[in-house]
Amino acid sequence: MAEGEPRQKLSPADSRMVALAFIRALGADVRLPAAADQPDAYSALVRAILSSIAVSASPDPRVSCTITVLPAVTNAYNTLHGGVVAAVAEAVGMACVRAAAGDKEMFLGELSTAYLAAARLDSEVDVEAKILRKGRSVVVTTIDFTLKDTKKLCYTSRATFYILPAASL
Repeated sequence: MAEGEPRQKLSPADSRMVALAFIRALGADVRLPAAADQPDAYSALVRAILSSIAVSASPDPRVSCTITVLPAVTNAYNTLHGGVVAAVAEAVGMACVRAAAGDKEMFLGELSTAYLAAARLDSEVDVEAKILRKGRSVVVTTIDFTLKDTKKLCYTSRATFYILPAASL
């Protein structure tokens, strides 16, 4: 097709074939290994890539750690999978909230992530979470992912955690 020419509209059957080819190229039609079919296997995988965890509680709560991009957590482009970035952001963000709010019942209400650059296979990424705002029932954290060797910011997340009120009996 020459530049400037209008695209031909695909038939529904052709559109379906294009979509299926894309999904197959990603490996989505391949069965998962048995180890991945266990309860909480994904969280175990995320915990396995975390190392060098440091927590500072007061006056400015922070949690920092390092993750290594292993083959098990990469996508088809051999870069850190976006779902792993979100899972690590949630885990490290919640650890930071626990350093600030203690062992109160809480849940993740919102998580947004900006994917700015890619962390390649075998690279190390420094992750740091800090409190952006702490209220009585809401804590907002920011989580930055930077490449260890170049200090380049790869991903940045903002997580909002809601603290459940204590039951009064």
